Amino acid sequence: MRISEMHGRGRPVFSFEFFPPKSDEGVAQLMQSVADLKAALAPNFVSVTNGAGGSTRARTLEVVMRIQRELGVTAMAHLTCVGVSESDLCEELGTLVGNGVENILALRGDPPKGESEFKPVAGGFAHASDLVEYLENNYQLDIGAACYPEKHVESPSAEDDLKWTKLKVDNGALFLVTQLFFDNADYFRFVERARAARIRVPIVPGIMPITNVAQVERFTKMCGAAIPGELGERLRRVKDDPAAVMATGIEHAITQCRGLLEGGAPGLHFYTLNKSFATRSVLAAVRRV
Repeated sequence: MRISEMHGRGRPVFSFEFFPPKSDEGVAQLMQSVADLKAALAPNFVSVTNGAGGSTRARTLEVVMRIQRELGVTAMAHLTCVGVSESDLCEELGTLVGNGVENILALRGDPPKGESEFKPVAGGFAHASDLVEYLENNYQLDIGAACYPEKHVESPSAEDDLKWTKLKVDNGALFLVTQLFFDNADYFRFVERARAARIRVPIVPGIMPITNVAQVERFTKMCGAAIPGELGERLRRVKDDPAAVMATGIEHAITQCRGLLEGGAPGLHFYTLNKSFATRSVLAAVRRV
C-alpha cells in the first residue's frame, strides 16, 4: 500500500524504523522483531535505513523486500545519494519496484566515515531534492523526505533549511518525516512555519524513546537536536541506572506522543534502533487512551 493513501483517513499513521543488520543472524532476529511488532501493534508500515555512508545498501534492499513479501507489512526503503550514480540507483530501484516496493524515503545521507563534507560521485546527486526530483520524473512511487524541526546542522538558518524542505515537496515529496526531537514546541513551531510557506503534505514527527543516556547525547550532538533542560536533568540523575533511564525515557516519550497526537500530528514514526521494548511500551500506552 502507498503511504500517502494511509494519511487523511481520520486516524493516525504509526510506523517503525529499523536499520539493516550486518549478519544473516541479525537479519533473522530483525525479521522476528518485526513479526512480533506486527502481531502486537499492527504498524501501518516500517522503514529500513541505509547504514552510515551508504554502507549497507544491499542489505537494506534485502530486508525491505523480505519484510513486505514474507510478513505482509508495507515497507519503505531509505535511498541516499551517498556513493551512487544515477545508473547505480536505477539498478536498485529496478530491484525494489520489481519486488512490489512502492515507498521510498529520499535522503542525501551523511558523508562516509572519515569525511567531513558530502561530495556526490560522478553522475550522482548532490541534494535530497535532486533525488526526489529524479524519482518523481522517472518512477511511479510514493516519495517521502526528511525535515528538521530544529534545522539541519549544515543549514545557516531556519529560513534556509525551510527553503530546502519546500523544494523537496515541490519536487515531488508526498510526506515528510522529522528528525528526532524531544520538545513538542519545536515540532509545532516548525509545522506552523511550513504551512505558512505553503507546505501542505503530512509532517510526521519522528520519535526516539531514550534508553541510553550516552547514546542519546551522541545522537543529539550529531543531528543538532536539543534535550530539554528538565528532561536532561532527570536523565543525569539516573544515568548509571539502566532501568531508571529506560523508565524515564519511556515516560517522556508517552507524554510527548500524546501531546503530538492531541495537537494534530498525523501519526508517529518511531526510531526503534532495532529494539522493540521501548517502542512497544510507548505505542501501547498511547493507543490505550
